[in-house]
Amino acid sequence: MKAQRASSHPKHTLRNVIKKAKNPKWHGHNKSLLSDDHKQSLSLTSARYENQMGHSGKSSLKSQRRQYAKAVSGRTVSSPLTAAPRVKALAAHINGQTKSLSNSGDSDTEDSQGWRSYAQSVLQNGKQTIPDAEESLLSEHVGEEIEPFLTQFDHTNNRTLMVMRPGQTLCFRGKCLLTCLYGRVEVLGFTIEEGQQPYPLYSPASHCPLTITALADSSLSTKNRKEGRQEAKMVVRKYLSSVPRKHLLNEMDSDSCVVLLEALDNPLTRFLTSHSQLNELFGLSSKELRSDSAVDNSALSAVGLMALNSSGNQGLITSRSYRDALHRLVQVWGDDECDRCPIILVYGAKNSGKSTFVRHLINSLLNQTTSVEYLECDVGQTEFTPPGCLSLTAVTEPLLGPPFTHQQEPRHMVYYGQADCQSDLDRYLESLKSLWRHSSGDMPVIINTMGWVRGLGFQLLVDLVRFFSVTHVVQLSFGETSQCPALTPEFLRTAHGWQTHPPAQPALGQPENQEAPHSHVFLSIHSEFEGAGSSGEMRHQRSNELRDLALMGYFSQMQAPDSSLIRPLHCFTPYQVSLSAVAIGVTHCDVAPTHILYAANASLVGLCCLDEKVVGRGGPMLLSQTPICPCVGLGVLRGVDMIRGLYLLVTPVHPTLLSRVNCLLLGEISLPKALLTIQSGVEGDLPYITTDYSFELTGAGKLHIFKGLSRPSFVRSKTSSKV
Repeated sequence: MKAQRASSHPKHTLRNVIKKAKNPKWHGHNKSLLSDDHKQSLSLTSARYENQMGHSGKSSLKSQRRQYAKAVSGRTVSSPLTAAPRVKALAAHINGQTKSLSNSGDSDTEDSQGWRSYAQSVLQNGKQTIPDAEESLLSEHVGEEIEPFLTQFDHTNNRTLMVMRPGQTLCFRGKCLLTCLYGRVEVLGFTIEEGQQPYPLYSPASHCPLTITALADSSLSTKNRKEGRQEAKMVVRKYLSSVPRKHLLNEMDSDSCVVLLEALDNPLTRFLTSHSQLNELFGLSSKELRSDSAVDNSALSAVGLMALNSSGNQGLITSRSYRDALHRLVQVWGDDECDRCPIILVYGAKNSGKSTFVRHLINSLLNQTTSVEYLECDVGQTEFTPPGCLSLTAVTEPLLGPPFTHQQEPRHMVYYGQADCQSDLDRYLESLKSLWRHSSGDMPVIINTMGWVRGLGFQLLVDLVRFFSVTHVVQLSFGETSQCPALTPEFLRTAHGWQTHPPAQPALGQPENQEAPHSHVFLSIHSEFEGAGSSGEMRHQRSNELRDLALMGYFSQMQAPDSSLIRPLHCFTPYQVSLSAVAIGVTHCDVAPTHILYAANASLVGLCCLDEKVVGRGGPMLLSQTPICPCVGLGVLRGVDMIRGLYLLVTPVHPTLLSRVNCLLLGEISLPKALLTIQSGVEGDLPYITTDYSFELTGAGKLHIFKGLSRPSFVRSKTSSKV
């Protein structure tokens, strides 16, 4: 292909040799958040309380109360009267409220105190009076109210410094660039430590809001508290002048986390917000506006963030089964006794939380390894590519936003051309097989599937488990009823797929209960977030809108990175391609050869590479059937010049890859309407948009479907019966 003008986009480089990192920054974060002094104080308190209760000489009823409290709460509840001298009051979180458990005076008897502890443990519905060490910390200050967000805006450099204490969270809407200056924080499973690169965070109204959680500093065990506090204060002094930093220095401690937040402005955000219907994409959702869940914080608003209070939105809500499955899968990769890399298949019905769980799992694995392979089997809601593509991607950076914020070039890709695979199941499976042959086998693999889990869709899942020798199958469900059967090893022994059948019966003399050679581990997750199983009702949450956002995120790569000027697609100089140098075909329907160029004009096409050379005789080369071949990207066929015999193509694909393209595939994935209706700088009628159109032409009008009509055979039978 010949390019009249080449855009200067660097080629994406991916690591091919992956190994477990030895760097100290790659470590798990299942550490205890309590200091050694706190642990000793809590254990001493528990011992004193049990000693007093055991030698008090009271009746056996008191010991029964202690056993009941232990059974409900999971641990012995310490009495406020016998607490260590350092802890004068404990903060107990009961039903979302914080109450102080201090000394109630000499009038309280020991019986009343025991009953009070028992009642509190029961009212918490299984929650502990003293929070777990891995989830929260005890406050050492009596009567002191901790400020929710300790922030300070630097007017000189237009950035905000935020100090967080371990266990504090910031749930927000908006976008920013986050740098951890001291300590470490966690965002959607990925741990960001001091010394690492800045990471962009995207929390739009179309998805669940992100949450920044401060973690305890793992290096506090090797240095005392005074040294840690001095080091944290030095970081604040470096990034803030003397006047605004005074407030932060007074509230800092040795275990504080210091985070630098900057406004995020890149070609993606500029291109999306330039369209009128997307200018509030990174703002509050309509539900959050109604509930008044935003927290007024000028320092955060200055960099594009809007904090949410806990009553309005709690961010990602994970169930116990969710956390257990995530922890177990991450633990498998760190297990040296595992004979091969884990291959994890995630499936579930629509809106069950598959995509969020997959992103959370990838981020958690990236804490321990440098790369994770991702096989995309969902052609409708893709993660790294535009919709309609099946791909194999090596993920090396955390996913801190929805799919349209991290569009990237995959390692291998096949253009399927449709938002579902019902019309051609065999081509769908063969495309995935061709991608799987390029898997490296030396890194964990995550397989994302469609939300089609009934009928033929479930048979496809059975085939995928068998084709790819899956080691772990994760099922996400919601509600009280199961949406599909569980893909357990026992079920697969008798299940029929679309292309596969149950394995043969064991030979004579072989025990029947012997496990299959490629048995897998089955994990079940019950989603408990609000709206599980129901499609989004707000703007930018429907499946077609999410596909449009992914396409717009893909074409935003054409914008100049160092310019604030937004150029519409018609302003880019198109590539000129000879009609006889490339073949063209349609993936989803039959089109008459005389009309195929009309159908392809101003449409989205896949840029594919056939093995054989395409040689024409001046006219367009038409494909008789849809091939399964590599795809390097997507483009817009801006026009067809029949006089010169040229295709005019606009695409963000680099010219070095375009030189291999010899096939254009037209699918049913259409361009977002915003790219056609909003074309700035055009005088007169907009290209491809007109009102002077004759709907009297055959096939020009809208197709009306009347679902209430009866079948013709039923109508004839009713007519004959009346006669």
